[in-house]
Order: sequence, then structure tokens, then C-alpha cells
Amino acid sequence: MDAQPGDGSSLHSVSPALRLILASASPRRRELIARLGVVPHAIVTADINETPCKAEIPRDYAKRMAREKALTPVMDAGAHVLSGDTVVALGRRILPKAEDEATARKCLELMSGRRHRVFSAIALKAPDGKLRERLSETIVRFKPLSRAEIDAYLAGGEWEGKAGGYAIQGSAEGLIAWIGGSHSGVVGLPLFETRALLKAEGFSIG
Repeated sequence: MDAQPGDGSSLHSVSPALRLILASASPRRRELIARLGVVPHAIVTADINETPCKAEIPRDYAKRMAREKALTPVMDAGAHVLSGDTVVALGRRILPKAEDEATARKCLELMSGRRHRVFSAIALKAPDGKLRERLSETIVRFKPLSRAEIDAYLAGGEWEGKAGGYAIQGSAEGLIAWIGGSHSGVVGLPLFETRALLKAEGFSIG
């Protein structure tokens, strides 16, 4: 796994007595946690098997992925470890992370004019091994998408590596007719739940 220091910039770092490792290479999660005024002192990439178990439902899959990432051994045993996982689902069907345009197109066609759910799970492991977990559930509905709209979105490349083939923080937001729940959860880290977990562990957050 890779590790790198946080960028302190103009934000305050966590208390010296409470060190935080972010177990995610996602720049989106890094940006989101910075909105809470928290700068992790290190970032690691959790190398785990992300294959869903047989008959595993989306919410359970999201929670398991976040938990396994948090439990990945890290170099600093005295730090808290925060991890997250975001899953896009149609009913009991887990939509994949789009690694190619054909997959992204299929996801968008399936979600066109329909509601889907986004489960964003987070887990925070304390140095003593205690694990706190939260789950955000958001309902999102795309407008009916024309072929031209899907083609235009795919041409922008925002879909690459994204669960369900879209990034709500980009141009896809103009195609979303309705959202109920956590916008930051759909982006990748539900801030309300994250703030609650960090405060419960004694982190100083305004």
C-alpha cells in the first residue's frame, strides 16, 4: 500500500494525540474530509478483494468493503483509520465501477428515467481496534436520457472508474432530476456521518 503525508495548507491538522490515516486513494474523499477542517497525516491505499459475495445485497457489500479497508494493517498502529466505500445499486443489483465506455453506457441506460440508490459506508478504527461504522443511503433519479445525452456525457470522460458510470459532482448533476439524501455521500464520503464518527472519537471539529 502507498502512503503519503496530508497537505496542511490553510486547514488545521488533527490533534497530535489523535492521528488520522485515510484508507483511500480517492482524491474526492480527500477533498471532502478537508471540508470538515481535517487533514489526515497519512493516506494509504487499502489492497483488498472487492468482489461481491454470492447473493450479497448492496448495503451489506458497501459496509463490508468499508470495514475491510479500515482493518487493513497500516504502518502507524497508534493512529485512527478512516475508510469508505460507495455502491450504486438498482434494486439488489450492484452496478460496477466503469472501467470502459461500454460499461458506463450500460449503467446510464439502466438508470435512465429511474431511481437508483447510492450506499456510502464509512468505518473508523481506533488504535485499540474498536470499530465505529455508519451508512448513508441516498436515492437519485436521472431524467430520461437520450442517446445524444449519454454520448455527450461519455465523451467527457468523467465516468472513468466511477461506480455506476457517473460522477455527481461533474456534468452528470445536470442530468439528475431529483436526489433525496446525502449529496456528499454520492460523491464518496457522507460528511454528516463522517463528522459524527470523528467527534465520537474525540477529534476536534467545528
